[in-house]
Parts: sequence; structure tokens; C-alpha cells
Amino acid sequence: MTEVQPALPIDPGTLARAAAKVKRHVLPLFVVMFIVNYIDRVNIGFVRSHMETDLGIGAAAYGLGAGLFFIGYALFEVPSNILLQRFGARAWLARIMLTWGAAAMAMAFVKGETSFYILRFILGAAEAGFFPGIIYYFTQWLPASERGKAMAVFLSGSAIASVISGPVSGALLTVSGLNLHGWQWMFLIEGFASIVLCGFVWFWLQSYPHQAQWLSTDEQQALVQTIAQEQQDREAEQGKRPSMFTLLADGQIALFCFIYFSIALTIYGATFWLPSMIKKMGNLGDFEVGLFNSVPWIISILAMYGFAAAASKWKHPQAWVALTLVIAAVGMFMSTTGGPIFAFIAICFAAIGFKAASALFWPLPQSYLDARIAAAVIALINSVGNLGGFVAPTTFGFLEQTTGSIEGGLYGLAATSLVAAIAVFFARSKPRRDAPRKHLNKTAVSAAPNSAAHCQTFDPDLSGAAS
Repeated sequence: MTEVQPALPIDPGTLARAAAKVKRHVLPLFVVMFIVNYIDRVNIGFVRSHMETDLGIGAAAYGLGAGLFFIGYALFEVPSNILLQRFGARAWLARIMLTWGAAAMAMAFVKGETSFYILRFILGAAEAGFFPGIIYYFTQWLPASERGKAMAVFLSGSAIASVISGPVSGALLTVSGLNLHGWQWMFLIEGFASIVLCGFVWFWLQSYPHQAQWLSTDEQQALVQTIAQEQQDREAEQGKRPSMFTLLADGQIALFCFIYFSIALTIYGATFWLPSMIKKMGNLGDFEVGLFNSVPWIISILAMYGFAAAASKWKHPQAWVALTLVIAAVGMFMSTTGGPIFAFIAICFAAIGFKAASALFWPLPQSYLDARIAAAVIALINSVGNLGGFVAPTTFGFLEQTTGSIEGGLYGLAATSLVAAIAVFFARSKPRRDAPRKHLNKTAVSAAPNSAAHCQTFDPDLSGAAS
């Protein structure tokens, strides 16, 4: 019988070199993907007045259509995440890029309210699985100590997209030809960018480290062995494997969903209505509105990195999330107390809070959840939380059409952020220990004392557990 050789010790230098290569190889692409994704999601904010003029889509219909994206997104998020793990990240992320690009281009041919509703729903369904898919990819390629940094860079894509979407969309609105309006050209060109990226994703990505020819054998082994060891440590700390139903019955999951719902509520309330608020500042053209729309998001990028650095230095994750939520609440409330220019300044302040909160939130559920089932639950939190993207624009549209003002919606966003700031202190950032630990390998745990609390590795075959 052949004796099984123990795994060789991992050279820290090799591991660090491998992680750096992974980040250089995939992060620029992921950021570009997120930018294109986010633009296709929110670009209807810049064509609201055009669609009202050309198609008769009023405020309430616009708000409902903007929000229906998130219904399709929520319904298909978990199934898409399970299929990603079954078919591999490379194939499934390429599929997502292709289908959402096609759906985004189809928005150019909206004829009225019904087709607007249907295509927004389809766009959300096509995109479902993208965000948790990227999280899953990081857990297969990076050790736990590197994932937070990679996640911060990836999340910056949404802020960058918010910065550039205004000027880009505003410029595309001036395009004309082939009997198409500028807003139609905007949808066609921005959607086509996703389809172009689909081919690049297919040829650039691999699903797992052992498939990457740009990593040496030692680097591949260092990544695979480290990630596997972190998973073993987490399983030893956690004890028995929990079922999906056990976790769904856990009140912490509902709490995480509520907190992220509150964050998304404020983000999308501001995102979809900010261009309309800017237009009230004066006689501004589409391109000028786009430039002003970039300002809050430029500020939010700087704030996001500043808060991430502070939270990394002073380890009180719940307090940092609560602080940013309070900032968001104050900004949204102040936006109701003055004229259009003051409201714009207040939204800039609120953006500091709600964008930083979106980045600081995710380490909480990632650290709490059992790694063997976390992927599907992360997808669930993301999809349920993103229903805030349905509630906010739908409510704002109804309020504007019936009362002529969205002031009540802004008060609601401020109040919800304050409630979430309190609720976050009840969120656990450590996993619950439901089983005796007599079987624990003390040597393994002492060798990696913090890995159980911070490991975010997902099982590549969660489809059986999720079903």
C-alpha cells in the first residue's frame, strides 16, 4: 500500500505571490464588468423625461418599471448561484454577460408601459447571480486574508460606474440616426458593451486555480492547499454541517436581509431619482445633468476607501456600519429642508454613508455563516436585500404622481437607515457553535486561531445542500 504523504508546508512568499497574481489577473476585468453591469441597471434614470415625452411613461410607471428589475433579480438570484457552482464560474459569468447585454439592448425597443415592465423584469432575471458569483469566485481563488481587499476593489466598480454613467449616458443621448432617438442609441450601445465583454470573460477566466496556466505549480498548490485548510478549520470549529433550513430559521439571516434591504433602499432611491432632482437645479442639458450626477459618487469612492481603512485598523464592524447608516440618514433628511441645490449637497453627504455601508456590511454575514452553505445564503441576502431597489423607486414614483413631491419618500429613507443602524448592533459576526467540540483538532486550530472566524470559503458543490 502506498503511504499517503502529508501536505507540504505552505511558503508564505509563494502564497503572497500567487494571491497578487490572481488579483492582477481578475480584478481589472471584474471592475469593468461591474461598471457595465451597473450602468445597464440604472441608466433609465437618465432617460425618464425622454420616455415620458416619447412613450407617455409617467412617474408611477417609471418607478414601477425601475423596481421590477429587482423582482426578476430576486427570484432568479439563488437558482443562478447554484447553477454557477454546477457549471463553473467561467461559463456562467459569460452567460450572464451575454443575456443581460441582450436584454439591455432590447430596452431600446420599448413601446409603452407593458413592454417597459417586461423588459426590466427580464433584465433583472438575466443579471441574477452576477454579484454572488464574483464573491464565490474570490472564495475559490484567494485566501481569507486577501478577500476583503479584493472585495473593496470590486465594489468600487459600482461607484466608478455611478461616476461615469452620467457623462457617458448624457453624451449618448445626443446620438441620432436610423430613425432612432438618443435614448434608444444609449440602450443599444451600453448593452452591446456587455456582449463584447462576454467573449473576453470566456477567454480570460478559468474556474479554479489548478486550471490557471499563468500560475506556477507551486503557486497553484499554495492557493488550493490554503483554501482547503481554511475550510477544514471552519468545519472543525463549526462542528456538524447545518442544513439550509436550519440557517433559514436563524433570526440572524432575517436581520442581515433587513440591514442590506435598508442600505439598498437608500442607494436606489437616490440613484433612480437623482437625475430628476438635478434637473430642478436649473436649465441643464442631458450632458450637464450627467456631470452633476457624478459628484456624489466621486465623493463616495473616497469615503468608501477611507472607512474601509479605518474599519480595518479599529475592529468594530457593527459600529462602523451603524455610523455610515447614520450619516446616510442625516443626509437624506437634510435633503428635504432646503431648495434643489441644498438638496443636492445633502445627497452628496448621504452618499458618503450609504455607499460605505454597502461595502462594510458584507464581512458580517460572511464571517457568521457556515462556509459549507454560505454561498446560497449570501445569494439569498443579496436578492432579498436588493428588493429595496423595487420598493424605493416604486414608492417615489407613486408619491410624485399623486402628491407632486418625493419628500415623504426621503423621510422614509432617513427613518429606515436609523432603524438599520440600531439593528446592526444585534448582528453577530461570529458563527454559532451548535455542536460539541470534543472532536476538534486542537493542533490545527492553534495553528490558525483566527481562520474559523474569518474564513469565507464556499463549498463548490452547494447544489445538493441548497436543494
